[in-house]
Formats: sequence, structure tokens, C-alpha cells
Amino acid sequence: MSSTLACGLGLKPEHYDQALAADAPGLWFEVHPENYMVAGGPRLRWLEAIRARHPLSLHSVSLSLAGEAAPDARQLARLAALVQRFEPALVSEHLAWSRLGGHYFPDLLPCPRSHAVLQRLVAHIDQVQQALGRRIALENPSHYLQLPQHDWDEVDFLRELTRRSGCGLLLDINNVHVSARNLGFDAQDYLARFPAEAVMQIHLAGHSADPTHGPALLVDSHDAPVAAQVWALYARFIERAGTRPTLIERDGQLPAFELLMAERAQAEEVARGAMAAGAESATA
Repeated sequence: MSSTLACGLGLKPEHYDQALAADAPGLWFEVHPENYMVAGGPRLRWLEAIRARHPLSLHSVSLSLAGEAAPDARQLARLAALVQRFEPALVSEHLAWSRLGGHYFPDLLPCPRSHAVLQRLVAHIDQVQQALGRRIALENPSHYLQLPQHDWDEVDFLRELTRRSGCGLLLDINNVHVSARNLGFDAQDYLARFPAEAVMQIHLAGHSADPTHGPALLVDSHDAPVAAQVWALYARFIERAGTRPTLIERDGQLPAFELLMAERAQAEEVARGAMAAGAESATA
């Protein structure tokens, strides 16, 4: 099993056999831990088989770190048990909330970047990192509308959050492109200011136009190949900051495993080209 993470794929049940047999250098797989919080059975047996050959990343969607309530103790204990059992290379969550008043909402909901939310996030991240015994990475969100009550620019907010909590960041470059298009900011400027030293992982994904509003509103749908604009942003970031473990994220309209591996190879090619360009600029 390779100890160096290059480009990974989201692990889907349809692809378990091909994933198990794959032997590309640096290949790793990411799963939502919520799908494996069971006492036993085929899901865990499959994941153990994959883990014996490839590194894993756990990408959580249910801790509701930006919510008013602290992370659910039972859910956190289940996550800690998975981390102990599978020893993933990376653990990540989202800058979002999904639980309120004892009710869980199956979505990653936005939060104002206020001083109060920042303080709350720091406390919740500390609780999670203490329970897991490791640093986690927090993912930048996708935006679909302007929210009031922001005290912080998003990049400054994330930088301060990493400083206060010690967490890392998961840079989702498709989220940056989608948000920039929807809200009207400059994606290249956002990435130029993003705290590269805190980035533990990168996500690349496809998006789609909203069925009602068309291309005026992009949706982070994960059901299409990575767009040309996202590849270009990825190259610019790698040229500036160097490589990071990178995931091809695909959840809908799932193609054949071979096509995902081809997109993975494209990510590695883009990264190599960006690294070469960065080296050339440094010596110019």
C-alpha cells in the first residue's frame, strides 16, 4: 500500500471490485463515514479489504460544526471508532450546519461568518479533534445567495479559524468556481489569498446549471466531469502552493471506473504541468 497520497477517488459500491484491483501509485479512496457506522456486515468487510490495499479519507457530512449545538456525542463516538479502526490518512468536515433543535437536515446549510459563529466553530472543532486524537480539515462551502451579517471575508475567516483551532483546510476548487459565478467575486483572487499552508487536501468536481435559472446559477452537483475553468484554477493554485492530495469527487451520473481513473490521470498531468511552471517562474 502506497504511503504517498497523489490523486484519489470517491469510493462507490458499484466500483468496489475495480477499486480493490487498482494499483495506480498514490491512489486513495474517500468515503462518507456515515455510510459505515454499523456494527458489522458487508460494508465494513469491503472497506477493510480496500483499506488493506489503499489509504482512506473520511469525509464527514453530519457533525454540523457551525450549528448552535455541540457535535452529537453518539455520532462523534461512532466517527472516532471508525478512525481508530481504519486509521485514515485524512479526516474532513464542512463549514456548514445540519442540525437544529434535535432535528437533522440532510443538507450542508450556510452560516454567517460572524464573530459568534467563529467562536462556536473553534469550540466544536476542538471537541472533534480531541475526540479523534488528530487534526481535521474543514471544507470551504458553495454559495447560492448573498447572506447578511458577515463580519469576515471568507478567506480571512478560514485563516483565522485555522489559527485559533489548529484545524487544516480542504480546498474545494469547484466550490470556489461555483460561488464566484453565483455571487460575482473573482475566483482567482480568492485562491491567491487562500492560506495554502493550511490546505491538507483538494477536491475537484463537476457542476451543473440550475434547471430553472440556467447558467446564471451554478449548482455543486458532483454529476459531471471537472470543468475547464476548474482545471485552470487548480493549475494556478498548484503553481503557487505545490501539490496536495487531490480527490476527483463524483456522486451522480456515475461513469465507468475507467473514466474516473482517466480523470484522475488528468489531474496528475495538470499538477505536473503546474509544478513545472512554478519552478520555471521561480528561477526566471
